Amino acid sequence: MGVDVSSMIHPFVFVNVTGKGMAKRTSAVKVQLVEQCCPSVLSAPLDAAEAAELATGFTALSDPVRLRVLSMLAHAANGEICVCDFVVPLGKSQPNISHHLKILSDAGLVSGERRGKWVWYSLNRGRLAALRAAIDAR
Repeated sequence: MGVDVSSMIHPFVFVNVTGKGMAKRTSAVKVQLVEQCCPSVLSAPLDAAEAAELATGFTALSDPVRLRVLSMLAHAANGEICVCDFVVPLGKSQPNISHHLKILSDAGLVSGERRGKWVWYSLNRGRLAALRAAIDAR
């Protein structure tokens, strides 16, 4: 079993704050155990299906534009970004950005929600954690 880090609250953020800016003395960390999706590459030989699953995720991470998209999503104030808001910072056309987001989505690294004309994307932190765990020797 692994830990789903997407459900963890950063330990240095005060979440139980009183009106005077003082933190209450209660624990604020929520930890949820989840089954690890992918075995570690270093712990045992992979079968063909496991290798293909991991390769899809790592291939999606192999492009600088897609890494920048993930970085932007990871630091988004609301945890999500409209597809239209990637155009200027990335210096790419909207169709090009949509292509990269489709690759990330097919790899399970992001998810999108259509709201009217635009799609809003958010990061799948659990999938990133699973890929990170797959190259961990533990």
